[in-house]
Amino acid sequence: MKKLLKALQKIENFIICIAFIVMILAMFAQVVNRNIVKSSIGWFEEISVFCMIWMAMLGTELGMRDGTQASVTFLVGKLKGTSKKVVTILTRLIIIVFSGVMTRASIQLIMKQMATGQTSAALKIPMYIPYSALLFGFGIMFCVQLTSLVVYIKEMNKEEMEAR
Repeated sequence: MKKLLKALQKIENFIICIAFIVMILAMFAQVVNRNIVKSSIGWFEEISVFCMIWMAMLGTELGMRDGTQASVTFLVGKLKGTSKKVVTILTRLIIIVFSGVMTRASIQLIMKQMATGQTSAALKIPMYIPYSALLFGFGIMFCVQLTSLVVYIKEMNKEEMEAR
């Protein structure tokens, strides 16, 4: 399972890096185009926004995985022993349910976009491509949180066995 987590993290990191590079280049080209060439090309801004959406979705999951996501740890920090373990498991279960519901809703949104054939204003790409960031982000969040919960429970059981 840890191999799956590492593979997902590598994919996320790669997509985030590519999206960041594309966003920076597009925004730089937009600024140069607007200030030097004196013309505006709309698709530069549109692709930058799409890249930012992808980075935000994947960055959210990445932050949750490594614990850098903003969270309130006051209660969990005060708890010890079994109560801390129960709250940790409950928290992860809530995240799993939420990301599962959002993954399902994302699939429905993408299916609707495919059915309607809506395209973006400047690039004229199908809108299900930018919206797939939701599916990918919440889907990975669901998989990673489910996997990390299983790993956490296994480690918790291992600690209990060693303590006996």
